[in-house]
Amino acid sequence: MFDEVYDILQQARALRLENAINKNGLLRPLDVALVGATGVGKSSTLNALFGSNVAKVGTGYEPETQFVSEYRVNNVFRLHDSAGFGDGKEADERHAKNLINLLKKTCHVADEEYFFVDLAIVILDGGSRDLGTTYQLLTNIVLPNIEADRVLVAINQADMAMSGRHWDYEKGEPTPRLLEFLKEKARSTKARIKEATDMTIPKPVYYSAEHGYNIDKLFKFIIKNLPENRRYIKR
Repeated sequence: MFDEVYDILQQARALRLENAINKNGLLRPLDVALVGATGVGKSSTLNALFGSNVAKVGTGYEPETQFVSEYRVNNVFRLHDSAGFGDGKEADERHAKNLINLLKKTCHVADEEYFFVDLAIVILDGGSRDLGTTYQLLTNIVLPNIEADRVLVAINQADMAMSGRHWDYEKGEPTPRLLEFLKEKARSTKARIKEATDMTIPKPVYYSAEHGYNIDKLFKFIIKNLPENRRYIKR
């Protein structure tokens, strides 16, 4: 019974996402770059959001780099999961180059040229005190190559934000003390990005893919911040 209800929820999310994309007149499928350091839980996030509706359909533009795994939720939403950063200077430089190429890639539709990727979702590790790799990724690679209002930041592993303390494992949610810590983490993340890049992004949402905490809020965050138009190439 639980599995049936869970599947219905995932299908409803996929349909709602499809309706929102169609309403905004975006390119179909909407191509989204999923970015983050190694171990932030990108795959678990996709599973928590869309469950078995997510189908891996291919790997990479350059198979030998294993740079991008492509996931299709439905006919109008496609995610490109980039290789994790933070595994060494040489690997990071290769991944950075490939990510820039992805964000700058173009496509032609009805004699009009657009950028291939319309949205970037960057996932931070809420359990890590050292977010330097991800901040560098944001400030040096992502934001210089896609508009700030097309960049969403989400903080996973909310349960580990205070090293596992102040998390109510029975209820699967943070205690008031941890909740305040998470709210401040979201505020400070937005402020730090603004200070480093002079760009304003939507305030990050925090969640735990492992415990299913705030997953619905994460989904609504994505829906609310979908692009309102196609990503035209400015001449």
